[in-house]
Amino acid sequence: MRLHTPLAIVGLVAACLAAVPARAERLIVSVSNHRVTVTPNYSGGELVLFGSVEKDDKTPSNRGNYDLVVTVSGPRADMVTRRKERKFGIWINTDSRQFLQVPGYLALFSNRPFEQIASPEVQRRQQLGLNNVLLMQRVGPDFADVVPNDPFRSAFVRLRSEHGLYRELTSAVTFLTPTLFRTGIPLPAEVPIGTYNVEIKLFSDGALVTKTETAFEIVKVGFEQFVATTARQNGLVYGLVTAFMALMTGWMASIVFRKD
Repeated sequence: MRLHTPLAIVGLVAACLAAVPARAERLIVSVSNHRVTVTPNYSGGELVLFGSVEKDDKTPSNRGNYDLVVTVSGPRADMVTRRKERKFGIWINTDSRQFLQVPGYLALFSNRPFEQIASPEVQRRQQLGLNNVLLMQRVGPDFADVVPNDPFRSAFVRLRSEHGLYRELTSAVTFLTPTLFRTGIPLPAEVPIGTYNVEIKLFSDGALVTKTETAFEIVKVGFEQFVATTARQNGLVYGLVTAFMALMTGWMASIVFRKD
């Protein structure tokens, strides 16, 4: 049995390699800036993603036009959406839904509408469009995504979209030539700090051809970053300084507004 084990392993590896289709295209991409600094007066900005489709001798000669979908997702965190109802003349929270490790920033860009790029099944499988992106939620004792028209999911996406943190643009990718493309990545003033993943998917005739990834980082600089770093790394010192500043502010206010 031991004599046949290596041959079996080699045969299994060969079968797996044979099942993987030869990649005929390759995506070469980059962003205009891999490190964005945020200052106290930051009011938003935009990065530029640009790239090209590199073909080889395996590329079919009858390959149709290309379609491109770019998905940008920011740092993940748990978030809560609450439902408010008016009772006894006041608005109160009556129900809530927790979203687990969802992107703080989520943008999907393409060169044309998703329904023209791929079938509904491919759209769901490749998560093309906000309605098809998985947003894991805590539903009772279970963890799952729900239908796109779920009121909590719809409200969550709508609120994030109103702040420019979730967006979907189906005419944002421009092909400068049949293989050269670019798109802008808008970053609103409320953009979260952290690492952003950019996934680029290439389609042709409704099928995924290839994909690649890149990333960029958004960091704070200046006094805000100093305060955030101190609070994270030296919690005791930060607490003492904060308490001291509060006492000094109260003491100065008592002097300024003292009535003689």
